[in-house]
Amino acid sequence: MITAENITSHELIGLRTEIVESSNSQIIGLNGTIIDETKSMITIDTANGTKMIAKLNNSWKFSIDNKDITVNGSKIAKRPFDRIGGKTWR
Repeated sequence: MITAENITSHELIGLRTEIVESSNSQIIGLNGTIIDETKSMITIDTANGTKMIAKLNNSWKFSIDNKDITVNGSKIAKRPFDRIGGKTWR
């Protein structure tokens, strides 16, 4: 279960998000559903189409259990596999 404490080590695809702080003032307030994620980018399905946004230099707001959680992009700027603690094969 996703909580405020473990959101940075959880799957983000499918969550609703909004950019609340950014070095690019034009994307502040951009919101939608996360449909894909790479090491440095998040793809969001917005009302105006699909947008690819860099994780770094942005703060992301997620609503979990009716609580707003703000996460700095540097805390999630890893490959999803590495961030969620995927197993390594030997």
